[in-house]
Amino acid sequence: MIEALQFEFMRHALLAGLLASIACGIIGTLVVVNRIVFISGGIAHAAYGGVGLAFFLGFPPLLGAAGFSLVVSTIMAMVTLSNKQRADTIVGVLWAVGMALGIILTDLSAGYNVDLMSYLFGSILAVPRSDLVAMAAVDLLVVAVVGLFYNSFLAMSFDEEFAVATGVPVKPLYFALLAMTAFVVVMVIRVVGLILVIALFTIPPYIAERYSGSLRGMMTFSVALSSLFTVIGLWLSYLFNLTSGATIILVAAFFFFASLLIDRLRKQRNLPLP
Repeated sequence: MIEALQFEFMRHALLAGLLASIACGIIGTLVVVNRIVFISGGIAHAAYGGVGLAFFLGFPPLLGAAGFSLVVSTIMAMVTLSNKQRADTIVGVLWAVGMALGIILTDLSAGYNVDLMSYLFGSILAVPRSDLVAMAAVDLLVVAVVGLFYNSFLAMSFDEEFAVATGVPVKPLYFALLAMTAFVVVMVIRVVGLILVIALFTIPPYIAERYSGSLRGMMTFSVALSSLFTVIGLWLSYLFNLTSGATIILVAAFFFFASLLIDRLRKQRNLPLP
């Protein structure tokens, strides 16, 4: 891996992966403990509509994805708060409409010559310096908001009724969480793409939850795991000439199934968790 870092694109890729790991570890933890994985998946796939809209109107694709994702996340927040029984249906519809709209708009784009695979499966090896600055800004936003309202997010995540009773602004926090999810989704597009983003959101927090005693500890462990998966995935992709985003996800999946196997063996032997 040290040898690969002599190339600027590999240094940018590593930094992009580590920056994405910070946001995914923190927001992914909140997504998992609040049980909104399906909603975050809907935001991720609906974001493709923003990519198609950007191509059609002639402005930067990631800007289009960010704006579209923010609108979709707001709609999903409104729907899931007002009618949770039908939330899965609405999210599924928005998911499908976003993807379909993106495909149609890219078909209609004049002079279209962009490789869609880079948005569907990531293009971490082509991350420019400007995107690194934007990713760092998203990280700062996420850390600042979650740090400032940590106790409120903690109450909302584990006992929503108690949080409401004690005056925690649950609805604004929920809107803020989905808005941050939208921004992080767009940020992670560069790393693993729209198709695989949900895996990086959920696998590290799922593993971390089993070995953490607090929400803060779960976030920290998730960030560490995401960083580890990114470094190993980049190294393997460089070594064997593989697609980086998919390799990172397969590394994460390997650790996921390994953790399940370890838990099963511990239960069979009645061994406590570390």
